Amino acid sequence: MPSWIIFLIIAVVIVAGIVIGLFFFGKRLEKRQNESQAQMQAAAQTVSILVIDKKRMKMKDANLPKIVLDQTPRYMRGSKVPIVKAKIGPKVMSLVSDPKVFELIPVKKEIKAVISGIYIMEVKGLRGNLEVKKEKKSIFKRLTGVLRKDK
Repeated sequence: MPSWIIFLIIAVVIVAGIVIGLFFFGKRLEKRQNESQAQMQAAAQTVSILVIDKKRMKMKDANLPKIVLDQTPRYMRGSKVPIVKAKIGPKVMSLVSDPKVFELIPVKKEIKAVISGIYIMEVKGLRGNLEVKKEKKSIFKRLTGVLRKDK
């Protein structure tokens, strides 16, 4: 048997092993995520907050409590996360926002937010609805839209 056939068989077996391993690892991570989501929903409370500022910044620079930084994995400490600086009652706090919700949060306005610990899970307008920004179309989407109208 030629050596390239043996090499090909070994490569296919290794790739199949990696795919199976990733499948089971993904299922375990999905189960863990669902459990943590259920815990967060159980601890959630609706609070009225005044948003002072919002931006994406590194966790180290965000003035988060020391215990949060200690519990965060090392590789995540340098990544940028959506941080909202808000006044809750008399205290000014830094909160971490869900990336989907971060775009809806208006700056220098009062909102009702569903908060679990320091994590903003959902926002609602205190007086009226929140303004949803229209996303800008890329050049490719504009061109394909024009081409579709012609047909």
